Amino acid sequence: MKISCCWLYAISKYGYPPRMENVFKALKEMADMGFEYVELEGVREENLKEVYSNREKIKDHCENLGVKIINFCPIIPDIVSLDDDKREKAKDLFLLAIDIARYFNCETIQTDSYTPPLEFIGEAPYKESISYGKQYKVKIDPDFSWEKLWDVLVNSFRFASETAKEAGLKFCLEPRVGEIISNTDAILRLMDHVKSDNFGAVLDTGHQNAQKEILPLSVEKLGNRIFYLHVSDNDGKINEHLPLGKGNIDWEGIFLALKKHNYQGYVAIDIGNVPDIEKAYMDSKRFLEDLGKRIDI
Repeated sequence: MKISCCWLYAISKYGYPPRMENVFKALKEMADMGFEYVELEGVREENLKEVYSNREKIKDHCENLGVKIINFCPIIPDIVSLDDDKREKAKDLFLLAIDIARYFNCETIQTDSYTPPLEFIGEAPYKESISYGKQYKVKIDPDFSWEKLWDVLVNSFRFASETAKEAGLKFCLEPRVGEIISNTDAILRLMDHVKSDNFGAVLDTGHQNAQKEILPLSVEKLGNRIFYLHVSDNDGKINEHLPLGKGNIDWEGIFLALKKHNYQGYVAIDIGNVPDIEKAYMDSKRFLEDLGKRIDI
C-alpha cells in the first residue's frame, strides 16, 4: 500500500492557503511523520503562480527531505464559471498547473467541481476556509440554467482530461459535499458525458460517508475509474475528516473492494481540523499499515 499525506494537513495547521514559508514547514513535518509521498495545492491565481515561481525551491526541498509530490491539486473555481472570459482564463491557469505537476513528476492532477453558481444566503462552502458540518441556504436565480452549467462542466473537464493526458498525467475529480458533483453517481454521469479514459475519480471516504454512500458499493460502481483515494473517518452525519477508526466507516469492506479491482494507486490520509494533528496522521498511517497486513494488500 502506497500511503501519502494530503495537503489538508498543511491547511489545518497554517491556513488556506498556507503562506510560502509554511509550505516548506509543512513538507518538513510530513517527512518527519514518516511520509515518503505527499500532495501539494495551488489555490486560485495568486497562490498557484506563487507555487510556480517557487517550484525549483520546493522540488529541491522535497528531494532533500526524501519525499515525492505525487499529486498536484489546482483550485481554480472559474473553470466551471458561466462567464466565458473567466472560464478561458481559468483554463490558462490549468495549463500552468499542468506545467507544475509535470515539473514535480506527479502521477495525477486533481481538481474539484466547486460550488454551484447560486446565491448563498450567509456562508458558502469552502469560500474562505475548509470547514465541515455547515448548513447552507441558497436562492435560485430565475435565469439560472442547469443545462447550461452541465454543458460547461462537460466541456471544461473534457479539456482538463485531454490536456492532462497529452502531458502524461491522469486527471481526477473529487466529489465533495456542497459542490456541483457531490457523489458517486454524479461523477459517473459526468464521466459518461466527458467520454475520456483519462478522467477518473478521487474517492474521498469522509465526504462520501457524509453523503450516506455505501462505500464498498461506491468502489464497485467506480471500479478502475478510481485514480486516487482520500481517507478520513466520520460518523456519516457531518463531513468531518477524522482519524481512521474514529468513525463508523467500513474500512475492511472498502479495501477488500479495492483489492478486487486491483487498485494500485496512492492512499492519501486526509485528516483536518482535529487536535494533535500529527498524532492523528501517524496513528492513521499505522491503521492503514495494519489493515494492509491483515487483508494482504
